[in-house]
Amino acid sequence: MCLLYNGLSLIVVQLCVIQLSTVSGFGSVTNRFSLSQIVFFLLCCVLSLSFYFLVNISWKCACLRASCFCPSLLFCCHHYNPLFVLKGSAGILGLKGYVAERKGEREEMQDAHVILNDITEECNPLPSQITRISYFAVFDGHGGVRASKYAAQNLHQNLIRKFPKGEIPSVEKTIRRCLLDTFKHTDEEFLRQASSQKPAWKDGSTATCVLVIDNTLYIANLGDSRAILCRYNEESQKYTALSLSKEHNPTQYDERMRIQKAGGNVREGRVLGVLEVSRSIGDGQYKRFGVISVPDIKRCQLTHNDRFILLACDGLFKVFSPEEAVNFIMSSLEDNTIPTREAKSALDARSEAACNRLANKAVQRGSADNVTVVVVRIEQ
Repeated sequence: MCLLYNGLSLIVVQLCVIQLSTVSGFGSVTNRFSLSQIVFFLLCCVLSLSFYFLVNISWKCACLRASCFCPSLLFCCHHYNPLFVLKGSAGILGLKGYVAERKGEREEMQDAHVILNDITEECNPLPSQITRISYFAVFDGHGGVRASKYAAQNLHQNLIRKFPKGEIPSVEKTIRRCLLDTFKHTDEEFLRQASSQKPAWKDGSTATCVLVIDNTLYIANLGDSRAILCRYNEESQKYTALSLSKEHNPTQYDERMRIQKAGGNVREGRVLGVLEVSRSIGDGQYKRFGVISVPDIKRCQLTHNDRFILLACDGLFKVFSPEEAVNFIMSSLEDNTIPTREAKSALDARSEAACNRLANKAVQRGSADNVTVVVVRIEQ
C-alpha cells in the first residue's frame, strides 16, 4: 500500500509541475490552457494534498513525505495561494549547547557534562524514521569524581553502540529500551572497575541525559539533577518552566519502600543515613540496599514555542526555582547590550553569558555545592 501511494504521489507531483512549468502567473492560466486542462491541474493538486494528509495520519507511510512534500509543488501552491501553509514544514529544529561550571565551596569539581550537538554520523546506519540525533547530559558526582567522569566518557559511547540499526517497528519503544540497556551496562561496567580496585572505589553519580531524536526529546535521569524546558505560553504571554525529569530521593514513598524491601533504611532523608539519592551510577556499597541505576524516562515533543533546555545539578536548584532559572536565562538571551566577541554571533554571546551569569548568581546566593549549568538553545 505504501509503495502504491508513493508511486501515485510521484506521478501527481510530476503532472502538476509539468502543467505549471510554463506558467508565470495565475492570470495567464485561462489564456494559455483550456478549461479541461485547468480542471485536470486542480484535480492533481487535490489528489496530491490528499496523499499528504493520508501520509501524516499513517506513521507507517512516513517515508512518503518526501514525495508528497515536493518543493516544486509547494512553491506553486504557495504562489497561487499565499494562505497555503503546511504545519511542520519548518523541519527539524536546530540545537546548540553551552555550559558554565563553578566549583563553589567544594574542594574539587565532581560534576561532569557532555554536549554533543549532533551525533547522527556516529549512529549510522539509522532507521529510516530518524534523521538527526543530539545528546546532552550532566552528572553530579559524590564520594569522588570517578563515577561522574566515567559516566560522562562512556554513557553516550554505550548509547551509540546500542543505538538501533535498520528498520524498527516503534521509535519510542526502541529508544526507551536502548536507554535502559545503556544505563544498566554503564553502571555494571563502572561497578566492575570500581570493585577491582584496592580499596574499592565508593564513588557515585547522578545522571540527567537528554537524547534528541529529530524534534522529540527523550529524557533519562537518575538522582536529583534536573532537566527543564522553557516554553512560551501564547495565552499568558509568559515563559513557563516544564519539568522534564523526576527527582529520586529516599524520602519519596516508592523509593523508600524499595529500599526497605531490600533490607535498607532511610534515616534523616538519606539511604542508611548517608546517601542523598536513591538512584545512581556507582555507589556499589548501596546497591544491595535498594539503590538502583534504572532511569526514569520521559518523552517530550518540541514545538515552535520552545526556547531552550536547561540541564543542571542540584547545586543550582538549591538556590533557584525552575521558574526563576528560566526567566533569568531569558533575560540574558534577550539582552542586546551583551558584547559580541570576534568569530561569535550575538546569539552565541548571549547564550554563553546566560550560563555564566546563572552559575555566578547561584554561588552568590550561597550554593556551597558544585554548580553546572547546560543551556541548549533551540533554533527556530
